[in-house]
Amino acid sequence: MDTSRDGGFDPATGDGPAMTVPGTGREGAVRAAFEGMMQIRRLTNARHPDPEGVPAEWELRRPVRAVALALEAAGISASAVGPTGRRTVTGYRVCEGETPRSVRVEWVGPAGGGAAHEEEGALAGCTTVLRRLGWTVLMYRGPRRRRFLEVEPPSAERRSGPA
Repeated sequence: MDTSRDGGFDPATGDGPAMTVPGTGREGAVRAAFEGMMQIRRLTNARHPDPEGVPAEWELRRPVRAVALALEAAGISASAVGPTGRRTVTGYRVCEGETPRSVRVEWVGPAGGGAAHEEEGALAGCTTVLRRLGWTVLMYRGPRRRRFLEVEPPSAERRSGPA
């Protein structure tokens, strides 16, 4: 099972090896990590009318990790890279965005694997998951007209709830 340097769970970002290895217990680890994140939200956002509906401060400090965990917990497939550095699996790829505390989500896969044809629908599914969890999500077109998501924390007003 994948662990981070600080001993915690590492969600799939789409830039590592394939994470869907049956029998490794990863599914349970993903569920436990996601439930832990929801518990942090409930505790730290207790004064908010929807404490699970806005990211906790922990997530805002580690947005790539939080977004990747949300997507993996929702059952969306992560891309993967093989030992040669080539993509081996089609799925999401989460990386740092262009602005501080933002995240970029792309739909990528092996050359000729059809990721470009799947991206609009797949990214729409990612958008639904992330918006439900309180993130601000915008879809853009980049080079070669490939779509990607820019994911940002909600506005300060939305995070704190109504006055």
